[in-house]
Amino acid sequence: MDVHSTNYTLCAMEPVIGAEDRIFANIKVTPDYKNVLMFIENLKLKLGLNDTYDIECGYEAGCLGYSLYNQLTAAGVRCVILAPTTMLTQQGQRIKTDARDAVMIAQCLSYGGYHPVYIPTEEDDSVKEYLRMRDDHKLALKKVKQQINAFCLRHGHRYEKTKWTIAHLKWLKQLELSALYRETLDEYMASYDEQTAKIERFDKRIEELASQERYQEKVKKLGCFLGIKTHTALSLIVETGDFERFAKGNVYAAYLGLAPGERSSSDSINRLGITKAGNQHLRLLLIEASGGICKGAVGHKSKDLRQRQNGNPADVIAYADKANTRLRSRYYKFIRQGEREIAPPVLSDDAKKRSKAERLHCSRGKRVGVFYLGDDDRSYPNAESSLIHHGH
Repeated sequence: MDVHSTNYTLCAMEPVIGAEDRIFANIKVTPDYKNVLMFIENLKLKLGLNDTYDIECGYEAGCLGYSLYNQLTAAGVRCVILAPTTMLTQQGQRIKTDARDAVMIAQCLSYGGYHPVYIPTEEDDSVKEYLRMRDDHKLALKKVKQQINAFCLRHGHRYEKTKWTIAHLKWLKQLELSALYRETLDEYMASYDEQTAKIERFDKRIEELASQERYQEKVKKLGCFLGIKTHTALSLIVETGDFERFAKGNVYAAYLGLAPGERSSSDSINRLGITKAGNQHLRLLLIEASGGICKGAVGHKSKDLRQRQNGNPADVIAYADKANTRLRSRYYKFIRQGEREIAPPVLSDDAKKRSKAERLHCSRGKRVGVFYLGDDDRSYPNAESSLIHHGH
């Protein structure tokens, strides 16, 4: 089934090994699961009631979410949701239509050329939607902050200290503006106060959800790691579902799109940035959580981390401490290596006279930098990451 919000394209196919597949029907219907059930009943009449066969439906993950899956499953129809990035497709096809997509999905179902999407329980899915709703309001708050900063800058008002503190908010309220300008800023500030109050209310509700018996123990265990608090821990649990689906950590990283990409052929090696082919929401949360690794000494445990670890089994805390220490050690090791590798080269007097200017060219997606110093150019791995770290 190739499904859209406006229509469904249904294709019934029987695989034939070594010959062309047998297609019984390929039609377009209105977006109603009852039409799918009617299509299946007509197909059964066409095949014969006494014949033995298995009917399985499937569609690509998309705008419909799990709604069509739940409706068909409740009606007794076997259904799967196909992960688009895992589907086997023909190369070089330049014609794309709904009918061809339906045939391709039917072939993936028949020959097993796909990976199914994990179907969460209704409770997990409802919590996931609530968490994402909270993050949408967080983005709205960020937009309001940008609008307030831009408004002040346009009218010549700069705040040099840390923004969005109590002192900054007091400064915004005391700005000397004309009547209409003041009214405009007050409306912006009203939106800011409204979004801030909403997010505080949402966070309290998330704490209540995380304290439920179903999630409480898992959330406490995940909170033992640096950067993982209630919101991130609960999101990991409800969106990942069964962690045992992933045999190793690199498989889970690929699922989140955090695995490094590569496009190499023969002697040409071309390494890329992370694939970003996975759960964008979890990927963003984990990248933000990794900022906790970049601060503090190796082995140091903040008061907040100790409080989150309190009440967990000793073996869980020991495992988390070992992971935290290892990650911080590796981070600082990479930083030190980067500092050594971008150390300025020793130049001859002639080279110094030819040019004093240098510029850095960083290829996007790679941790590689090239210094150009006059006619003398050399490459230093990891230059990009180290310079960014030092604020250059």
